[in-house]
Amino acid sequence: MSQMLWKPSPERIQEANLTAFMAFVNGKYGKSFGGYPELHRWSVDRAPDFWAAMWEFGGVVASQPYGEVVRDFDKMPGAKWFTGARLNFAENLLRRRDGQVAMVFRGEDKVRRQITYAELYGQVARLALALKAQGVTVGDRVAGFMPNMIETVLAMLATASLGAIWSSCSPDFGFQGVMDRFGQIQPKVLFSADGYHYNGKSHDCLAKVAQVKAEIKSIERVVIVPYVSDAPDISGVAGAALFGDYLAPQAPALEFAQLPFDHPLYIMYSSGTTGVPKCIVHGAGGTLLQHLKEHLLHTDLKPTDKFFYFTTCGWMMWNWLASGLASGCTLLLYDGSPFYPGPEAMFKLAQEEGMTIFGTSARYLAAVENSGLKPREQFDLSRLRAMLSTGSPLSIESFEYVYRDIKQDICLSSISGGTDIISCFAGGNPIGPVYAGQLQAPGLGMAVEAWDETGHPVIGQKGELVCVRPFPSMPIYFWNDPGDKKYLGAYFSVYPGIWHHGDFCEVTKEGGVVMYGRSDATLNPGGVRIGTAEIYRQVEGLSEIADSLVVGQDWDNDVRVVLFVKLNQGVVFDEALVKRIKNVIRTNTTPRHVPAKVIAVADIPYTISGKKVELAVRNVVHGKPVLNKDALANPASLDLFADLPELKS
Repeated sequence: MSQMLWKPSPERIQEANLTAFMAFVNGKYGKSFGGYPELHRWSVDRAPDFWAAMWEFGGVVASQPYGEVVRDFDKMPGAKWFTGARLNFAENLLRRRDGQVAMVFRGEDKVRRQITYAELYGQVARLALALKAQGVTVGDRVAGFMPNMIETVLAMLATASLGAIWSSCSPDFGFQGVMDRFGQIQPKVLFSADGYHYNGKSHDCLAKVAQVKAEIKSIERVVIVPYVSDAPDISGVAGAALFGDYLAPQAPALEFAQLPFDHPLYIMYSSGTTGVPKCIVHGAGGTLLQHLKEHLLHTDLKPTDKFFYFTTCGWMMWNWLASGLASGCTLLLYDGSPFYPGPEAMFKLAQEEGMTIFGTSARYLAAVENSGLKPREQFDLSRLRAMLSTGSPLSIESFEYVYRDIKQDICLSSISGGTDIISCFAGGNPIGPVYAGQLQAPGLGMAVEAWDETGHPVIGQKGELVCVRPFPSMPIYFWNDPGDKKYLGAYFSVYPGIWHHGDFCEVTKEGGVVMYGRSDATLNPGGVRIGTAEIYRQVEGLSEIADSLVVGQDWDNDVRVVLFVKLNQGVVFDEALVKRIKNVIRTNTTPRHVPAKVIAVADIPYTISGKKVELAVRNVVHGKPVLNKDALANPASLDLFADLPELKS
C-alpha cells in the first residue's frame, strides 16, 4: 500500500464544492452519497444524470435549453450531447462583470498588469466588433502566435463570442512548426506579440510573423501586440496593425452567437514529433462542461482563488486555465522561464500574488528539488492550498518533496489527460487523501479502466488506459480528415468502440491511478512490459543525475533497455556511476528494469510543451528519420543520439 501523505481536515471537506455537489445530487436524485468512490460509480453508471447535474450545478448559461442530455450513448464515437441547446462559450466565461480582478499578468521582464471583469468584458466587446468588421464569422479560424498574456485571452474570447474557432501556439515555435499548424487550418486573422522574453533575453517574433503572413494566403489581417517594445516597427509585416489601433474605439453590449452545444471552439494539435501534427477540433459545450467539472469539483476552485498554471499557449493547459474565468476567480498569467533569475522565481510569484492554486509540471517539480530549493523556508505560502502537476508521471520522490519542502497542508493533485480530450481522465479529489505516487481518483463521469493484454480490466496491475463510455469533451472531429480515418485510427483502432488513450497505467486498490508513461514508449525486454516512469523514478532521484531518457533498442531478436543520462554540473561519468545507477534500479525495481547500456549525453530532448520525446530518440537510435523537429524545444539535442558507438555493441 502507498504511503498516505495528506488528508483534508473535516472543515475543508465541509467547505468543498464537491461536498456541495454531493448534497445537490442527493437532493435531486434521492441518493445518500457520502464519499467519492460511490459518487464516481454513479457518475459512470448514470452518466446522463451526472452530466445533467453538472450542467445545473455549474450554472451553464444557454439561450435555449437542451432537449436530451445524450443521444446514442451506446456509440463511441457517435454520442451526441445536450441536443437542442444553444449557448456561447465566451458568454459563460464573461458572466461576471464587476470590479474583481479577472487576470494578473506577470512577465519575466518584471512587467505587471491586471484587468477587472468589467474591463475584460468591455475589451472583448471592442475586439469582437473589430473582428466582426473584418468579416470574421461562425466557423472562421483566428490564430494566436502569442505569449501567455492578457491580450491572448481577450483574442480567444472575442473569437469565441462570434462563434469562430480559436487556435494558438507559443512564440518559441519555429517557422515550420507554425506552418505545420496554422498552415493546415487557414486562419483569417493572426494575433502575435512583437516578441517574448525567456531566460533573461528578448526574442523577436516579427520576422517569423512576416514569413507566416506571406505563406498563408488566408490571413487577411495580422494584429501585433506590443510587448518587447512599446512601439514596434511593424512595417515589414504585410497587413499588420497594432492591437490598440485594431480595437474598435467603443462597442455596444456583446452579441454572443448562440450555437449548438457541439459547435467547434478550439483547434488543438498533437505533438507532431512523428509527423505533421493532427488538428484536433473540440466543441464549445463539451470543453465548457468538462472544465467546469474539473475546476469546481476536482480543483475546488472558488471566486476568491488566485489560480495559476505555468503554461504556454501551445499547451492545452492554457485553454484549461483560461476556463477558470467561468468560476469567477482571478487568473495569474506568466510569460518567461520558470527558473529566471533562479529556481525560486515561481514561489516568489506565489508569495507576492497570494497564489492559492499552483499548477505546474512534474518536470518542474523534479528540477526545483534537484536545485536544492526549500520554498517553505524562504516564502510565505500560507494562502497556497493546492498544487497540480501534469505533463508526465509525478514520481514518489516529488510527492515527498512537496510535503517535506514546500508545504505540509496542501492538496497535491497529479492530473492526467491530454490535448486529445482537452481535459483529464484522472486527477484531484479535494475531499480525499493523497497517496505517494498516485493520482487521487478517476474523473467524475469518466469510465476509466486499466486493461491487460487480453482486454480485461485489472486492479492493482499495469495496463492500457481506456475509457469505456462516451464523455462530452471527446473531439468532435479532426480537421481535414475525410471519413474520420485519422480520428478513428488515433483512439479506436486498438479496441473498437472503446477509447484507447495510449498511456500505461494502474488503477490502485486505494481507488487512485498510477501513470507509467506512454504505452507506445513502453519497454518490452524479454516480453515483460515496463513503464519508462518506473526507471525515471529511480535514476532522477540520484544526486548526480539532472535528467534522463530511456528507450528500447531492437537488439539480437529482442529489445534491450538503453538509458541516457544528463549529469549535474561537475559530475564525472565513469564505471562507478554506471554501477551505482544499475544497482539502484535493480534494488528498487527488478533485474528486467536494469539498462543494458547507460550513456551520458549533454541534453535531453523535449517538446515545446515540456514532454520527453522517447519515440523520436528511439527513431534516431534505429537510424529512422524524425519528421518534425520543429515540435521540439531543443531540436539540436536529437543529434546527440545519432551514430553513438556505444549502441553498436
